[in-house]
Amino acid sequence: MATLFDDILTRGLRAGQTPARSQEARDWFRRAAKRTTGANPDKILSNADDKDMRSSPAVGKMYHFFYDPKGKKTLPYYDRFPLIFMVGPASGGFYGINLHYLPPVFRAKLMDNLYSIVSNKKYDKTTTLRLSYEVLQGASKYRLFKPTFKHYLASNVRSRFYHVPATEWDIALMLPTQRFEKASTQRVYRDSRRAL
Repeated sequence: MATLFDDILTRGLRAGQTPARSQEARDWFRRAAKRTTGANPDKILSNADDKDMRSSPAVGKMYHFFYDPKGKKTLPYYDRFPLIFMVGPASGGFYGINLHYLPPVFRAKLMDNLYSIVSNKKYDKTTTLRLSYEVLQGASKYRLFKPTFKHYLASNVRSRFYHVPATEWDIALMLPTQRFEKASTQRVYRDSRRAL
């Protein structure tokens, strides 16, 4: 059975849109993903090819995974199914920017700016972001990352990491896969806007 990502990717290619290579293509895939219903995290991971699953994340790549935070009782809210670009190692785990914490229009703006630091223009399995906290902090065009920057503990990751290839970044970006606990999506977005 084709995954949700494969379905949108196939429709885009049939419509003449090559993923990530132009703003027009990015917008097409983002609109298609945004209109998609039934973006179930369990199905995304269960339908993923084993070759797309990783035991640990690599810097500059995009991942989905299940997470159960250590401090969930004291956190105002958290995302059980983060969509991150891994930024770097951290004590007991890693840092990532979880794009789910931004409203879709801000996600798109941040992603458009992040395309300026891709490692190559192939947009294939070799493509990553040349990402670090210093890069994000150092340029005002990346300022939208601030509410998304999170520390994840490896011991609290509850699945393998689904590696989202560069051809699917704009699809994953807009799929409604966030799974916030203890607060509504609207509240999370409101808090992120205030933080900016």
